[in-house]
Amino acid sequence: MSHSFILPAMRSTLISASLFFAVALSSISAQTAEQLKPPSADEARVFLDRANAELLKLATDASHAQWTAETDITDDTEATTAVMGEQVTARILQLVEESHRWDKVTLPPDLRRQMMLMQLNAPAAPREPKLLAEQMQLAAQLTGMYGKGKYCPGTPAGQDPAPDAKCMGIDEISDIMAHSQNPEELTKLWVGWHAIGAPMREKYARFIELQNIGAKELGYNDTGEQWRAGYDMTPAQFSAELDRAWTQLEPMYRALHDYVRSRLIAKYGKAAERSDGLIPAQLLGNMWAQEWGNIYDIVAPTDPSLSQYKPVDLEAALKKQIAAEDPAAAPAFVPGADLSSDAGHAARLAAGRDMVHYGENFFKSLGFAPLPATFWQRSQFVHPRDREVVCHASAWDVDSEDDLRVKMCIEVNADYFTTVHHELGHNFYQRAYNKQPFMFRGGANDGFHEAIGDSIALSITPAYLKTLGLTTTDPPAEADIPLQLQTALDKVAFLPFALALDKWRWEVFSGQIKPADYNKEWWALREKYQGVAPPVDRTEADFDPGAKNHIPANVPYARYFLARIYQFQFYKAMCDASGYQGPLNRCSFYGSKAAGEKLAKMLEAGQSRPWQETLKEMAGTDHLDAQPMLDYFAPLYKWLQEQNAKH
Repeated sequence: MSHSFILPAMRSTLISASLFFAVALSSISAQTAEQLKPPSADEARVFLDRANAELLKLATDASHAQWTAETDITDDTEATTAVMGEQVTARILQLVEESHRWDKVTLPPDLRRQMMLMQLNAPAAPREPKLLAEQMQLAAQLTGMYGKGKYCPGTPAGQDPAPDAKCMGIDEISDIMAHSQNPEELTKLWVGWHAIGAPMREKYARFIELQNIGAKELGYNDTGEQWRAGYDMTPAQFSAELDRAWTQLEPMYRALHDYVRSRLIAKYGKAAERSDGLIPAQLLGNMWAQEWGNIYDIVAPTDPSLSQYKPVDLEAALKKQIAAEDPAAAPAFVPGADLSSDAGHAARLAAGRDMVHYGENFFKSLGFAPLPATFWQRSQFVHPRDREVVCHASAWDVDSEDDLRVKMCIEVNADYFTTVHHELGHNFYQRAYNKQPFMFRGGANDGFHEAIGDSIALSITPAYLKTLGLTTTDPPAEADIPLQLQTALDKVAFLPFALALDKWRWEVFSGQIKPADYNKEWWALREKYQGVAPPVDRTEADFDPGAKNHIPANVPYARYFLARIYQFQFYKAMCDASGYQGPLNRCSFYGSKAAGEKLAKMLEAGQSRPWQETLKEMAGTDHLDAQPMLDYFAPLYKWLQEQNAKH
């Protein structure tokens, strides 16, 4: 997930500078005189040059405010963010209005594209000052409510916890869910965390109303249509593109779902078995049932010819290596260590930095320059001891040039090892396009931004881990099924969740889903696409979408569906460039300067041209194509079908 300052009302993880358009306009009388002249291409260039320069400063100031708000959640930082959001949004809307002066003027392609992006990426926010202020306040409140969310066992929902109550944030809860195989405990954690959504419900409904007012003022039917318009194609074409890709991939997902369901029933019996064929969501190792890798031990192959091949215990290997190579971090891994003490916290911080170095070293091996010194000074690597923060991992480019940062609450485990590579993908992308005009400082589209680090993470093969000294073995070809199953539990299982989330939100924006049916329709879509069900009956007193960060934070989610597919297209392109020959799932292009050159060329283009052109140059095709993903998992898909035929 990436981030630079983005108005809370249109929060987007993509660090796309094109979202921030603001300019100090001249006086009304001067504007009137200017507009009496026939508009020209030369004037358009002057306008855009001025806007690019001023936007850079405004976006930087706003990013500092947003960083503070997310790394120190208080009423004051929320209020500051809301005020900043009002100011920035008002200016953006003024600028967009002024840009229409050149709508019918023939402009050079680069200027026309900047004008187009300015108009497409305008925030969905009302022009009326009181409504705009209300929207910004709601946005800041919703973000803060999620960031401060806690589950306090033994405390009734809606009541304040006792002073001595043990309360847990989402990271601690997620860690327990990743390891627990106690259905009752998993259900309690699931219900406890999802309770944070209920208080958001009315605020969210009003927030949607206000966004739609803004979207209509910009010429769209609703905010969802505006979001879908930002892909160098019409909103209808974009929706069709997603549905086409899902049609390609759904059979493989269904095979995985059927296999996992049968194994969960074998493990948990009645706790997992439902007559409707759905999987209880709390049993999948993840709070949102979006990725299932944590239950690999339960669903691993039982055939002795395959079960002898165990995935690398990456958590144990990382802790052992970090402790051996970094004395400052070693105390973090001593059993029973007090990690809340000064020494314990310092050790956790050192270990977090070490985790990030693994990701940086991969990019350096491809020929990229090291991260700037300020990255290590300004990033948040672990949860501070003295304040509330938004722990959801994100990558930041605060000044749209070189003030790169990550905001994470790192634990030393396999999930964070992958997450580090993902977040640094954003950072290296941000730096690669920083020579572009400000309007073009963004990913080719937001799915590209999310896919870069994940395409790198696909190279975390046993061979790569052996190169790093994190394993001593390079398993034979027979081990591919267990390895692919572990990967698919995250990569394939995620696809329908990503699709269902934004399909729900698009229908909320369009009015097809009314506030009175928010929860019912949320679960109807989760059932349709994912085949999962809540562990207990849910009602409209609940607001389960609010328990997922990207809903209260207003982050578009289709990008993650795109990224799951693009990453295999990018990965295959870099494997080909590196000269690799063999099964795609065994490729690691670590150390390949040729792969790095190919990647760098794509990153440097930013948003300066349609993504279809950028993709064609990178991967040889100009559309979202699931075939590389299907090729990657082909052996597993065949095996899953064979296993399911036995039941």
